[in-house]
Amino acid sequence: MHNFKIETYLKIIFFISLISIISAYFIEYILGHQPCNLCLIERIPYGLSIILIISNYTFIKKEKFTILLLILVFTFSFIISFYHFGIEQGFFKESSVCGLKNASDIISKEELLKQLQVKIISCKDVTFKIFGFSLTAVNIILSLFLTFILTKIFINYETLKS
Repeated sequence: MHNFKIETYLKIIFFISLISIISAYFIEYILGHQPCNLCLIERIPYGLSIILIISNYTFIKKEKFTILLLILVFTFSFIISFYHFGIEQGFFKESSVCGLKNASDIISKEELLKQLQVKIISCKDVTFKIFGFSLTAVNIILSLFLTFILTKIFINYETLKS
């Protein structure tokens, strides 16, 4: 691990998160691959990390606390991605998260018919791959890598601070 300053590490994590979000929207809206519900949930940690890093430099200015929050965010990302990968591989059954969207809003049979006409992407279907890996597998690797880097930064905070 290079001995960059903490600010440099946070900028790298910011750009990784930004590229991840932009890539997800590019794959969805430009390339036309529809995400499942878990894929949408897996975007949240990247958006949250962008918000945390921006707020660290504009409002809070507590790097160590921000790093700790980022560790939690990417640990959550790893857990969700691992669960999603397990569904893709058949290790876990699909949960209700993968089911009908807005099931609580269905009041009439007409609304139920509308919902049935909408194509729902299953969480076990892989619609896009990069170098043979599903986006979920890529997210597992990226989340684990970011969690590892952030943990090393947190442990070595005092030496990297200066």
